[in-house]
Amino acid sequence: MGEPVIDLNADLGEGFGIWPLGDDEGLLEVITSANVACGFHAGDPSIMRRVCAAAAERGVVIGAQVGYRDLHGFGRRFVDVEPAELTDDVLYQLGALDAFARAAGDRVRYLKPHGALYNAIGTHEAQAAAVVEAVRRHDASLPVLGLPGSAWLRLAAEAGLTAVPEAFADRAYTPEGELLSRREPGAVLVDPEHIAARSVRMSVSGQIVAIDGSIVDVKPRSLCVHGDTPGAVTVARRVRSALRAAGVDVQPFCTPQADDHGD
Repeated sequence: MGEPVIDLNADLGEGFGIWPLGDDEGLLEVITSANVACGFHAGDPSIMRRVCAAAAERGVVIGAQVGYRDLHGFGRRFVDVEPAELTDDVLYQLGALDAFARAAGDRVRYLKPHGALYNAIGTHEAQAAAVVEAVRRHDASLPVLGLPGSAWLRLAAEAGLTAVPEAFADRAYTPEGELLSRREPGAVLVDPEHIAARSVRMSVSGQIVAIDGSIVDVKPRSLCVHGDTPGAVTVARRVRSALRAAGVDVQPFCTPQADDHGD
């Protein structure tokens, strides 16, 4: 068998107007895929343009991070939106980011839901199907990121989309393989060494230790390092360094821009 291969993704472009959030430039020097906020939970046109241009310049793959229409709550509150409306909202976000990606000489190459939407479509069949429908209508060749075992990835695969399992380097897991709620203590991890060790284990053995000590199989193709946590760039650098030291090849999970220049 060859060496393990893993993608590193992070959430970027999550400021709004004059309010910055995270070190986008710093993370773009480390990650291989950028989940760019599309204006509904965070971000605005100018931020989307800047992040897409910076990602394209560095050869970082651009992905659409779509969410509920919830700027005030940063997209971390469930919205009981009708499926047809959710499809339209996701299509709107995809189209907006793709315009900026193409202006930068690339295009949107994958989709990842954000926050409460990400969590909801793990089990909410109607909303998961609505997001799948949006991707299918926009570009059925786009891969989608999600948790292994989620309704979202199952329905995406059934619709013919490329479903890519991911794991979270800096989030605690429940024994059921779900992310521990951010309302719970210890849900977000901050120690770079601990996060790096977890990342190596997930990438090499496909396993993570849940909060009760049980072993959960995750088998990710991509690892997420959150960009809005303190010291995110330091954490991302330590993760990448540890992966390389363990013989893991850090590569994007989908085609980089050099292959087709966004045509």
